[in-house]
Amino acid sequence: MIIGPKYKIARRLGAPVFEKTQTQKFALSLARREKTRKGFVRPKSEYGAQLLEKQKARFTYCLTEKQFGNYVKKALAKKGTQVANALFESLETRADSFAYRAGFAPTRLAARQMVGHGHMMVNGKRITIPSFALSEGDTLSIRPASVNKPLFKDLEERLKTHNRPSWIGFDADTKTATVQGKPKYESGESLYDINAILEFYSR
Repeated sequence: MIIGPKYKIARRLGAPVFEKTQTQKFALSLARREKTRKGFVRPKSEYGAQLLEKQKARFTYCLTEKQFGNYVKKALAKKGTQVANALFESLETRADSFAYRAGFAPTRLAARQMVGHGHMMVNGKRITIPSFALSEGDTLSIRPASVNKPLFKDLEERLKTHNRPSWIGFDADTKTATVQGKPKYESGESLYDINAILEFYSR
């Protein structure tokens, strides 16, 4: 997926959706921009606000419109009260997203490269599909033949400071990450409003 200029996209969305924009400097620039624009920008319509949330989520996971739409449609098909969690879980348990969350990669795009080039294994078997869905109990590890690749040169230092979600277990000795629970959507912890996204696709 070709994304384009990340700073420009993040400024347009008003959210640090890419890792390189998740800095204090960028946050301050966004705050200054919003202050300058205040009073000159028309309030967004409900549709416009929902579209913005959809774009935030899509760029967060670096997915195409079609890919993201397919995840939403599958979640909506389940119905019930757990639709938001179903969508969040399907996005977070992608192999590339899980590799990023576990600390194997500094960015989601780097994680996608790791998985796509066959450097990662699920339950001891090599995978090459970034969208591979992990389930509770599955393990993700680096393929032995890939350990010394440039992609992993800063891994040790990164793992020392990386903060993982509680649903991801990690064995520092074997460098193996385990899905030990289901990720749950918390509105205050995400850059996007998943309920607004579901409303957008339910029109």
